[in-house]
Amino acid sequence: MAPSPTGLLHIGNVRTALFNWLYARHEGGEFRLRIENTDTSREVAEAVDQIQESLRWLGLDWDGPHTFQLDRMDDCRRVADELVAAGRAYEDEGAIRFRMPDEGSTGWDDVVRGRVEIPNETIEDLVLVRTDGRPTYNFASPMEDVWDGITHVIRGEDHISNTPKQINIIRAVGAELPVYAHVPNVSGADGKKLSKRHGAVAVDEFRKAGYLPEALMNFLALLGWAPDGETTIMSRDELVERFTLERVSPSPAQFDYAKLDWMNGVYLRGLPPDEFAHHLILWLGEQGYAWDAELVGKAAPLVQEKIARLGEFPDYARFLFEEVAASVDGGADVVAAARDALAELEPFTAESIETALRGVLERLGLKPRQGFQPIRIAVTGSKISPGLFESIELLGREKTLARLSRAAA
Repeated sequence: MAPSPTGLLHIGNVRTALFNWLYARHEGGEFRLRIENTDTSREVAEAVDQIQESLRWLGLDWDGPHTFQLDRMDDCRRVADELVAAGRAYEDEGAIRFRMPDEGSTGWDDVVRGRVEIPNETIEDLVLVRTDGRPTYNFASPMEDVWDGITHVIRGEDHISNTPKQINIIRAVGAELPVYAHVPNVSGADGKKLSKRHGAVAVDEFRKAGYLPEALMNFLALLGWAPDGETTIMSRDELVERFTLERVSPSPAQFDYAKLDWMNGVYLRGLPPDEFAHHLILWLGEQGYAWDAELVGKAAPLVQEKIARLGEFPDYARFLFEEVAASVDGGADVVAAARDALAELEPFTAESIETALRGVLERLGLKPRQGFQPIRIAVTGSKISPGLFESIELLGREKTLARLSRAAA
């Protein structure tokens, strides 16, 4: 994987990195991380750390230390000089250009797209080394492939135009060509390449929204690849076991946020209750919530079946940790009756609370929908919350009565 350190790691690049990682692990090979920093003017220092942190969070470990393309600037200059001496390159206003063939075509057998042929007359002579001595991407990248012994280059289809240039350079230095696989782009629901207008596009944004890394990995693996057209939920080990490049489709892959939410919800519901609570506590801490961990743990079972992302927890459970605006919009009578019924209730459990409140509704001749909604809003500040009776038990008698009293006033 050779990301450019120009900002946050884009989810489309991560999907391509995942294909590289899955293939390397499936074949018992190595997955390399190479920071593509030939364009120093755009480099963002923090991005290098962010790239690594995002990959680690997703579970994409790489082999050996990460490298920078500019680390081999002197090696690239040496090869460029050798190509000039051999007549394969020439000096042009202080830069060095590679002499591309004029006739015939440059082709390769792409694992995903089949045979690709590019007429050589359409390939311009390529700048190898700029006037300031820095190698260009299309020179440094194939040379690093040669020096690192890269056997398979798996990258996005937007690189197809670069491949014939790189093939000619590799041939010119007498090295063996890697296998190329150009995977489809990731698009939004509108069919256009995924971008900010579609929602979250950086790994950090998905992490902040409360997606599990295992769910995001599973989802990304199915963007352009499928083992059989039926299986959707697969563990990390199963993905490694089943991944093949032959099952990657050349058609654009659509990023379906609704499907990701569904899949993440499946993963959340599949967690043991204590593990789900642990994920919630960690996520809340990362996002700066100073909420009581013990109370979060008690609230966790109430929302595990309801939420699709950890990021939905605050909206469901904020009333347990912060004061809420109490408004009942005409339901003062039932709210006051509920307060009186709960004031001396023993024991103060979800079961006894339910019995008491259903009794209130029966006495007032109200249906559950009519009666429970004002109570819910008074206690939680929202029409949406975990189970009403369990919520009241967790909130406790004192806070519940105070909120009901305020709302009934």
